[in-house]
Amino acid sequence: MLIEHCSRAFRKASVLMPLVRIDLSATRPPATRRAIADGVHQALVDAIGIPADDRFQIVNPHDPEELIFDPNYLDVARQDVVYVQITLVAGRPRELKLDLYRQITANLANVGVRPEDVFVTLVENALDNWSVGNGKAQLVDLGAVAGARVEP
Repeated sequence: MLIEHCSRAFRKASVLMPLVRIDLSATRPPATRRAIADGVHQALVDAIGIPADDRFQIVNPHDPEELIFDPNYLDVARQDVVYVQITLVAGRPRELKLDLYRQITANLANVGVRPEDVFVTLVENALDNWSVGNGKAQLVDLGAVAGARVEP
């Protein structure tokens, strides 16, 4: 219930545009890579209310030996990790973040990624840490983003 309430509140006032970096094995075909990117974006839309057309992603395929990971860290049996790093404005409640992780994992499982292989990190920053073109800090000009802290 709290997740639904928080999610609705963010959807109403969200002017958000995360930058998503996805690092995965080059053995995954291009269509699968695109499906993974689509799944991550859809989770951002559904879980925290990112506008559907605010999509900025970098998908980096790597030779498998370039992706180094502990295959059993914290008792999770990893085989072919997909790293998802999302940079976004700080301020969302923990419940929305936890829902985001669940939705990303579910969406990626639907396209053939084992849940154990989904590794997600959030990198949060302030509105004035973004310039999305023309040398301007557009998010500062827009004002506060729902739930985000703005530093003076």
